Amino acid sequence: MSDNKTVEAKILVVDDEPNIRELLSVSLKFAGFSVAVAENGKEALEIEREFQADLVVLDIMLPDMDGFQVLRHLREREERLPVLFLTAKDDVQDKIQGLTIGGDDYITKPFSLEEVIARIRTVLRRTHPSEPESSIIRYLDLELNEDSYQVHRAGHEIELSPTEFKLLRYLMVNNERVVSKIQILDHVWDYAWDGEVSIVESYISYLRRKIDSAQSLGITDPAQAAKIVPLIHTKRGIGYVLRANN
Repeated sequence: MSDNKTVEAKILVVDDEPNIRELLSVSLKFAGFSVAVAENGKEALEIEREFQADLVVLDIMLPDMDGFQVLRHLREREERLPVLFLTAKDDVQDKIQGLTIGGDDYITKPFSLEEVIARIRTVLRRTHPSEPESSIIRYLDLELNEDSYQVHRAGHEIELSPTEFKLLRYLMVNNERVVSKIQILDHVWDYAWDGEVSIVESYISYLRRKIDSAQSLGITDPAQAAKIVPLIHTKRGIGYVLRANN
């Protein structure tokens, strides 16, 4: 990742299993997060003091103190620091205890990396609400206005459905970053869609026909039509990306 790339959030991963730490660290960095790792509770408290995490992914079973104790110490310093518990124990009592003492979410091992990333983003949106700096989002010759609910490409207005508009907005704010189907479901449908991820494929197809087609844009001049390059690209097995070159 480029040093100039905007970091989405700072995540502290606390787990005594080296392979879990490495797996989460690499995956979260690839997803756009800044990551620090710790292998026990004492190290987690020391690192967090300097790192100032936006969220902690915290294993319950640690060698020196359990995750519940770590959370209590963290909350003594920062009352609003969100924590996502990670554990191999599929125990209802653990879940109740974790959420009762202030945990924000709970994932049981083995886990899906896409689910962990989606849960992190859901918790961050809930605990770190932010206001958009501008109602207009631009990428090359594509412009989206959140106030007027209008989209233009190369100066030509594009009519989009509410879902298409929300999908395009998500792709634009993550331009040049590959996003998975699960991430799109989380941000565009807010997990309200109970069907398969094929719904994402369908809406990507609708969107392509509208923004990547000179004919759909009403451009008849060959010279102008040649300037309309595809912006939505498929990264097979991974997801989709909005950028000028595949």
